[in-house]
Amino acid sequence: MDIKVESFPVVNGYQLTQRQLEVLKAIRSEGSKNAAAKKLGLSVPVVHNYIKAIEEASGVQLLESVPTGSRLTEDALRILDVTEMHRRRNSDGRRFTVACSPVTEELIMSAFTAAKIKGDIVVGDDTFNIRMLRSGMAEMIIVDDPVYLFDLEDYQWVEIGHMDMIHVDNGPKYARYSYGAQRIAYDYLDMTGKEYEIVSEYRSLNDLLSSGKSFFVDEFLLMRKGIKVQSSTDPSMLRHSITAVLRKETKCGDRLLRAIRRKNLI
Repeated sequence: MDIKVESFPVVNGYQLTQRQLEVLKAIRSEGSKNAAAKKLGLSVPVVHNYIKAIEEASGVQLLESVPTGSRLTEDALRILDVTEMHRRRNSDGRRFTVACSPVTEELIMSAFTAAKIKGDIVVGDDTFNIRMLRSGMAEMIIVDDPVYLFDLEDYQWVEIGHMDMIHVDNGPKYARYSYGAQRIAYDYLDMTGKEYEIVSEYRSLNDLLSSGKSFFVDEFLLMRKGIKVQSSTDPSMLRHSITAVLRKETKCGDRLLRAIRRKNLI
């Protein structure tokens, strides 16, 4: 006999359904309602109705307008984050888990394969991944921005390499990518005295590339996807470290670190 207890998030007294969560996850992963509808095999109006039902029942805004259409609000992303953490905390037989950003996702997937590790990879930004580590939901996280290491002094750090960033300069209006060491890039603009304004933020790389705005993105990410972009700034001027942070030492962690080092990051 197999007995499972499923639990779903309750937001301001309203319990979301599994299908509603799937719609939110699809919008997050695909970057728009249209793309989410296509992924789920639904019409755009049906996806809209799912979102509208949650917003009306919970009183929480889930979507916000951006130049390319719409995206999840921070409240919507928090709902998904909390749901994922709760699911992992209560799952039976949780496997070795690494949390990283899209910048290093391909690297970690390749290292998992090389090290023959059976585990899970969770993709989020640095702040979400740190919450995963502290809550015990991840054995290792990969940190893009070294500024976060000051808050992780109780954990073991291992620098696994460096990455350079590409700077596309299309004028003073910038679109910020939600992942990677963006702080370092904008600190560079401040240091050089360049006037700029961040007018939008994207979680989708494709939306970022097609925004027509100036932006920064890790060269490694573009290379792994076969995308060639000319940089307006010497990428080595925008170099930042990539660091693995371990909750505790494990055999899987040691094997994974060895596999990552063999990938020969800069």
